[in-house]
Amino acid sequence: MAGETNESRNLITINKKITLDFRLSEAFKTLRTNIDFCGDDVKTIAFTSCVPGEGKSSVSFNLAISMIEAGKRVLFIDADMRKSVLNGRYQMSKATGGLAYFLAGRKPLEECIFKTNIPRLFLIPTGAVPPNPAELLGVKRFRTALETLRGQFDYIIIDTPPLGSVIDSAIVAKECDGAVVVMEPRTISRNFAQRVVEQLQKADCNILGVVLNKVEIGGKYYGKYYGKYYGKYYGSYYGK
Repeated sequence: MAGETNESRNLITINKKITLDFRLSEAFKTLRTNIDFCGDDVKTIAFTSCVPGEGKSSVSFNLAISMIEAGKRVLFIDADMRKSVLNGRYQMSKATGGLAYFLAGRKPLEECIFKTNIPRLFLIPTGAVPPNPAELLGVKRFRTALETLRGQFDYIIIDTPPLGSVIDSAIVAKECDGAVVVMEPRTISRNFAQRVVEQLQKADCNILGVVLNKVEIGGKYYGKYYGKYYGKYYGSYYGK
């Protein structure tokens, strides 16, 4: 593997302990199993949502954690270059590089893949905030990188911006084996959700399914913290 020396050199430390209660843990195991049953050819998966605050970053990251707990080797790509929340949420150490640096041709791919302190979990952070994220994601370098990385990891999970806000997610999903849409109940209209799904279909994307997040179960509102944190930073950025 081209990045073996890089793995020992580049390290991102995730300082916040990731803990889930039994029901949340079981929910992610179910999601992981459903992804497994999509087939061996489904390895690169984009996660998006309709609007900010629906929790797609926490869902995609916790799915990656569930996958490594099952013994998988996972690469998590933070393609939300407009307003990533992962660094702050999980108290990650800063990285000297990332997706924006690679796509702009400023760093080679192997220098943008970081090992984490969680075994079998690797990360490509966003890097600097570029003025043209949609254009960067549409370059051939992104497609070529995914083709190269497919042979190095069991799964590649890609966190993308809400598709109801910007087009970035459709650009990424077009290069993936499938996409998952995270939705919060009673947040958007059926017509708006349908338009988001149609946008993915126009990108010729294989829609794997929808994750219903922040569902009230037994008096507990799961995902409430993540949604408040996410919306606070993301919603104001897009003006939604």
